[in-house]
Amino acid sequence: MLKVEAPGGAREILLHACCAPCSGAVLECLRDSGIRPVVFFSNANIFPKEEYDLRLSELRRYGAVMGVEVVEDAYDHDAWLAAVRGLEREPERGARCAACFRFRLERAARYAASRGLPVLATTLASSRWKDLDQVNAAGLAACETEAATAPGNVRLRRTPPTVCRDVSQASLSAVATDSGPLPLTEPRVATVSGGSSPLPSEKAVVFWQQNWRKGGLQERRNEIIREQCFYNQNWCGCEFSRNQNP
Repeated sequence: MLKVEAPGGAREILLHACCAPCSGAVLECLRDSGIRPVVFFSNANIFPKEEYDLRLSELRRYGAVMGVEVVEDAYDHDAWLAAVRGLEREPERGARCAACFRFRLERAARYAASRGLPVLATTLASSRWKDLDQVNAAGLAACETEAATAPGNVRLRRTPPTVCRDVSQASLSAVATDSGPLPLTEPRVATVSGGSSPLPSEKAVVFWQQNWRKGGLQERRNEIIREQCFYNQNWCGCEFSRNQNP
């Protein structure tokens, strides 16, 4: 299995996760590389809500298997629709997808900064159906925006922060070591509430431009899907992509 090193040698990162199938091999790779991910489910693009809940449930199930913390962002589909307005008829991998990635990764960058996590990665970069250049451009732009709007910068936020609410009693106690993979622990699941308001920022976040399709990860992804019997959707998540892929 591929071994990776996070930017700056970070041992804990924020991993924006789009779904369980795309996350399986990435989480294994991070664990085996001695990197602890905090998983952030920020996917207000998914519609209807029942589909969103199903994908989140599968991710939480796998998070429990892997012993990682799973944080759910606020679900605000109306805010996402506003972000892609005028791009509804764009094809997959078109301008709508670029705007969608930017919307979701900006929220992820804000949350990473609020937690003091120095690196942001995304499982969007593991899907062969996504344009990797679009994903990387959105991630870089999101982290640049977060740095520009951090406290102390002249570009101040105009909306109040949301609140992250811990909804379980468990917490992660294991610490990564250089001697091997991270141990599995009981996960903590949290929810970010408060609609589409941005989260507080504390420090700059670096976007990790990792291609999660190489090094055997694509093959391992497919194996994990079968092993875990994941619900494996056949469209991106939004109503526009579903209409294009009936």
